[in-house]
Amino acid sequence: MVSNESKIGFVVAGLLLGILMGAMDNTIVAASMPTIVGELGGLDKFIWVTSAYLVATMASMPIFGKLSDMYGRKRFFLFGLIIFLIGSALCGTAQSITQLSIYRAIQGIGGGSLMPIAFTIIFDIFPPEKRGKMTGLFGAVFGLSSVIGPLLGAYITDQIDWRWIFYINLPLGVISLFFIVQFYKEHLNLKKLKIDWIGAITLIGAVVSLMFALELGGNQYAWGSSMIITLFAIFAVLFIIFLLVERKVAEPIISFSLFKSQLFAATQGVAFFYGAAFIITTVMIPIFVQSVYGGSATNSGVILIPMMIGSVIGSQLGGQSVRRFSYRGIMLVSVVLFFAGMLLLSTIDVGTPRYLLTIFMIITGLGMGFNFSLLGMATQHNIEPQKRGIATSTNNFFRTLGMTLGVTIFGTIQNHVLNSKLKDAFSQMKGFTGHMDSRALLSADTRAKIPTEILHKITDAMAHSVSTTFGWALIPIGLGFIAILLMGKERLMTPAKGK
Repeated sequence: MVSNESKIGFVVAGLLLGILMGAMDNTIVAASMPTIVGELGGLDKFIWVTSAYLVATMASMPIFGKLSDMYGRKRFFLFGLIIFLIGSALCGTAQSITQLSIYRAIQGIGGGSLMPIAFTIIFDIFPPEKRGKMTGLFGAVFGLSSVIGPLLGAYITDQIDWRWIFYINLPLGVISLFFIVQFYKEHLNLKKLKIDWIGAITLIGAVVSLMFALELGGNQYAWGSSMIITLFAIFAVLFIIFLLVERKVAEPIISFSLFKSQLFAATQGVAFFYGAAFIITTVMIPIFVQSVYGGSATNSGVILIPMMIGSVIGSQLGGQSVRRFSYRGIMLVSVVLFFAGMLLLSTIDVGTPRYLLTIFMIITGLGMGFNFSLLGMATQHNIEPQKRGIATSTNNFFRTLGMTLGVTIFGTIQNHVLNSKLKDAFSQMKGFTGHMDSRALLSADTRAKIPTEILHKITDAMAHSVSTTFGWALIPIGLGFIAILLMGKERLMTPAKGK
């Protein structure tokens, strides 16, 4: 006979595995991309291996959140997990970049259910006095998975085969399925309502159109081309229709009534801006390490460990402090540390010693970590149980939207600065246009063939492009600071002892 406490422990373990897989798949592919492109080809389409997952996750989050409020958390967590595992298995069998991108989209649809529903279940099964500790734990796993993803992806690619970065999800997913099916018993008063299909379709269409425009603009098509203008126009039209529909339907996909709460609205702004700044550190630091310091993909992943440690500590501190301080007060500490860390990262160059980079990453990770636990609790503040699913998924939607736009916009900035710097450095070289495949620097074999003088100019250009990008990332952190100021003085309320 399994005790009630043991059952809850198994449920938490199952949810943690789901969060680990869903969050890690945002970043695990990044370190493996040079190898994947080398085997499958399709260099011009490689960005969609990451973007397809992010777009599908972002589009499905609010839908799964709403469905979980209407029909129960358990069934849609399990449904999403099964879809995620099917997508993972398919990704491992991909024979082309196009196939892999399609399978990643399937994986992302399932991934859209894992994190928001897991956080919502925590609020359903734990009393207020224990939620800070548990969301701190869950936030720490989110931060851990986001930073350890590139490391694990690089190690598996170097030592086994890149296809196992997807296959590894299968045993973890089966364990999570077993724990949730066997031990989670749901006790919610649910109301079966009509699904807002028009809102869902227009939301997905708007997000996909925006992402295509941002990904293709300036690359395959000029920003002023008819293709890009059309995509932006489609986004604008569908988004306006979505807003109009959501204001009139009885049960909208994203409930605008939630935004009447100043705390809720400000929290979504913080999630968006933090997501935009956070993702760029996990992408750019491995690029800097591998291209400037040299070494294998695994080495570039290992150096992210200090940031991982900082984010885990920050998440735990945030979760433990929420009973004593307001959400805003704790997030003000977070944003100061985050801004300071990013400012320090914006100063790195080819001469920056590793120990300094390590210190900068710890500070940045510490600042980021607070938001992983705090924003989920602030989003759920005074939200009735029947709306917790859509509230949590809305928060994750804005965080993922920020990450998706951040990796696109800041990736474009880094590439532009790199090419401009290379053009200046090699302006006298006949036929050089300023454009190069920057991933060539990630290969030790390629670096060994480049003359020392030329390699120094290239690594200097790469370092400058990365540090400049970190400088630009201070803007969303600054906007996040403004959003934090608007969060108000609310704090987690817990029952008095003995009640």
